[in-house]
Amino acid sequence: MINKDRTVPVTAIDLLSLYALILKSAGVTISVISAADVLGDFVIEENPANAVLADEPVKSLDFAGTTDAAVVYFVPTYDYEGFKIAGAAVEATGDEVVADHANLYKATLATGAVTIEKAGL
Repeated sequence: MINKDRTVPVTAIDLLSLYALILKSAGVTISVISAADVLGDFVIEENPANAVLADEPVKSLDFAGTTDAAVVYFVPTYDYEGFKIAGAAVEATGDEVVADHANLYKATLATGAVTIEKAGL
């Protein structure tokens, strides 16, 4: 339904699906990853072939196993803890993550370090 400002509000899609649609429309090849538990803790065991999008807000993400390069798009939980490499917490560089459960971020793992960029404006 068009509102008085003649805009059509988004009503039939969740935020993460909308982000996935936008990324795909921008030409980003993505795969979806699921959390290892109900708290939003994610684990990536090996280098993904494509960029990945977390299918729910991320509390923590561990680049475990043989993972040494990856690109992850994510929305942080309110109790966001950050990233780990092989189980050890790492201090990410780049943009500060605001744990507001809404903004999209891009985390890049390369040469043993995690860099975070806020996606969009």
